[in-house]
Amino acid sequence: MNQEMKLAVLIDAENISNKYIDVILSEANNLGNIVYKRIYGNWTTPQMSSWRNIILDNAIQPIQQYSNTIRKNSSDSALIIDTMDLLYQSELDAFCIVSSDSDFTRLASRLRESQKYVLGMGESKTPRSFISACNKFLYLDVLWEESEEEHHHEEDATATQAEKSHASQLPLPADGGSAFDRTLGKDPSTIKQALIKLTEENSDEDGWIFSGTLGNLLNKQFSDFDVRNFGFKKFVPFIESLDLFDVYTMTDEKNTAIKHNYFRVKADKKKYKHRSTYKKSK
Repeated sequence: MNQEMKLAVLIDAENISNKYIDVILSEANNLGNIVYKRIYGNWTTPQMSSWRNIILDNAIQPIQQYSNTIRKNSSDSALIIDTMDLLYQSELDAFCIVSSDSDFTRLASRLRESQKYVLGMGESKTPRSFISACNKFLYLDVLWEESEEEHHHEEDATATQAEKSHASQLPLPADGGSAFDRTLGKDPSTIKQALIKLTEENSDEDGWIFSGTLGNLLNKQFSDFDVRNFGFKKFVPFIESLDLFDVYTMTDEKNTAIKHNYFRVKADKKKYKHRSTYKKSK
């Protein structure tokens, strides 16, 4: 991803906990240069007071939106209007929409129609419609828990190791159904089935596929896939832990510090694939 990408971070404060702010800004900074940082809510209510110091410390612009109806989140419309203004009045490359609300589904789709990159962030409860509308979606609760584990690694070491091995312990779907019927980027069995299918359909004549190619295909299929959902930092170690693939590693001829990894589905794992995805043998 281009690190010079210009983006806006737009936070629905009435729908997102302030404890996620470090994760939000860290992930947004990884995407590119944050030009706009705005947060929306009714700042006259007592429950929003916890955001005060966080907004000041991180130089986020608060946007006031009064609640015209009881128990109705009024900040949604303000965030949507501001986003469309920024779309037409600025030269942004990407938008980061932070909310667990499905009301932003159409907004994300509209931004993508204008060829803007959309990074969504929210909790695991976020409706599937909003997740699928984004180019990439990150689960804030998963990333926050991972951050907390890193700060307390000495007491959580056992739990972290169990999380890392969880993906390899769960079985592949026994019903033979397609993984694409259940686009869940956090579900290990769904990801396993998808990896096999993608490899078989996009590998070379000998069955090998470059790790970068496989990773890109998986991210396109599951906008909410992230190896950190499974306790890993890198894609290759995550794939190796699944015990689904033979691995071939090449050393770059020009730079020996660079390794190129290729994967091929193990022969005994192909039986888990849906029958219609098999390639005909010659």
